[in-house]
Amino acid sequence: MMDRAAIITADADVLGGTPVFAGTRVPVQTLIDYLEGGDRLNDFLDDFPTVSRQQALAALEIARRSLIEHAHPAR
Repeated sequence: MMDRAAIITADADVLGGTPVFAGTRVPVQTLIDYLEGGDRLNDFLDDFPTVSRQQALAALEIARRSLIEHAHPAR
């Protein structure tokens, strides 16, 4: 997996500290919004060509790992 700093950054001078894909002004939330809206990853990448496929997939992997790590066992 890519270095996290090469995937997502947050800087007070870029969109007020909103987490964005590194090297862009594209909020990570935008990817989530696209997928929640039923769009495909390719749709997002076509609309935001400054985000690489590798960055998008790595961000989704970070989210997946976080969800699994923070899951609570069923009672």
